[in-house]
Amino acid sequence: MSRGVEWDIDPTLDRVRDLVDLLGEPQRAYPVIHVAGTNGKSSTARLIEALLRERGLRTGLYTSPEMTTLRERIAIDGEPISEEDFVRAYEDVLPYAGLIDDKHGVRLSFFELLTGMAFAAFADAPVDVAIVEAGMGGSWDATNVADGAVAVITPIGLDHTRYLGDTVEEIAGEKAGIIKPGAVAVLAQQPVAAAEVLLRRVVEVGATAAREGIEYGVLNRDVAVGGQQLRLQGLHAVYDEIFLPLFGDHQAGNAATALAAVEAFAGGAPTRGEVDLQAATRIAPGEVFTGGDAGQLDPALVRSGFAKSASPGRLEVVRTGPTVLLDASHNPAGMAATVQTVTESFGFTRLVGVLAAAADKDVAGMLDQLEPVLAELVVTRNSSPRSLPPEELAELAEGIFGTERVHAVPRLDDAIDRAIGLAEETGEYRGAGVLITGSVVTAGDARTLLRVEEKKR
Repeated sequence: MSRGVEWDIDPTLDRVRDLVDLLGEPQRAYPVIHVAGTNGKSSTARLIEALLRERGLRTGLYTSPEMTTLRERIAIDGEPISEEDFVRAYEDVLPYAGLIDDKHGVRLSFFELLTGMAFAAFADAPVDVAIVEAGMGGSWDATNVADGAVAVITPIGLDHTRYLGDTVEEIAGEKAGIIKPGAVAVLAQQPVAAAEVLLRRVVEVGATAAREGIEYGVLNRDVAVGGQQLRLQGLHAVYDEIFLPLFGDHQAGNAATALAAVEAFAGGAPTRGEVDLQAATRIAPGEVFTGGDAGQLDPALVRSGFAKSASPGRLEVVRTGPTVLLDASHNPAGMAATVQTVTESFGFTRLVGVLAAAADKDVAGMLDQLEPVLAELVVTRNSSPRSLPPEELAELAEGIFGTERVHAVPRLDDAIDRAIGLAEETGEYRGAGVLITGSVVTAGDARTLLRVEEKKR
């Protein structure tokens, strides 16, 4: 972490490429499923990993940022690497990092070094397959020294505009960089402008496209206790009676994308002739695609894998009476999905929000999404130095919620207590809820404060 903050980006692959060369190119010791996009990356990567592990494969999972411990970012067989293995990976990579620092006159960044550690740890394990989430962008993201046999692009929206561009087209162009020649590109539902950019990349490099709503998708979903019941169209078969212990239409879409990615990894993606640029954003209800059984998965394993899946901090219920939800949404599109899901899946009669967000995010856009569903809002800060000061956040919020509904509290722990008290004011505990959101850091900090039990670390 002494190598600089993660969000200060120097867009080049030169340093990390030299690092993995010195390490013996560990990222080529196993096949890679590469995941990029604006929203849903971590959830989709976790769902892919759950399905692959259920099939008996040894998995490596690289995600960011962490919820509670940095070791979460490098997971093997579904568990964060141990403290000893983390230190060992760091000490193995550090001498080579020094050589790269001297060669370039610029130190390897925190994220570049961590990426090298992940690739090396996966090779040492060794894993059968690595699921690698891009940190930011795609083309020049440190993870892009790997060539994914399957490239997954989750929904694209406006985020990190300082580095990725001010338009959806520019951002899609950066994300499209993970699609390599001969790969299968699994494309979640996209805005038309983003879809055109992604599909142009597919054609240019000779990849194969699998598109949500055309080659695969959600055929049916019903809200269920603790999640939802799904019927999914995969690339090679229809899978029904799937229980997903995650909430919301967006998570159903993530599950469909994860399923298609695993099918593509298992047996490739079927094709339908020439790519129709407009078709990538057209849902065709009832249209069923059948492409043979080369990549068809065992339905029982699909059901079991999804049933065991989890995505911490994504509308995660961490207590009841009143119900407290943790959510990592950090941009307007993500917050819109959160609001839709809360409305659909939880029967709150009184919902109080706790918001702490980074100063460089579209905070006003998030507040606009939250206003219709929150009775009151407690604004605070999280542990990140990027966190918007509560007094500034309160000023923004008051312009949208009005002064009477906004409460500024300096510390997150006190903010949570205040929100629970406000939620309980009516005495109707069954319909009361608290939503803690605005950032992965906020969700992670709240998780620690509320002592949410994790699986063994």
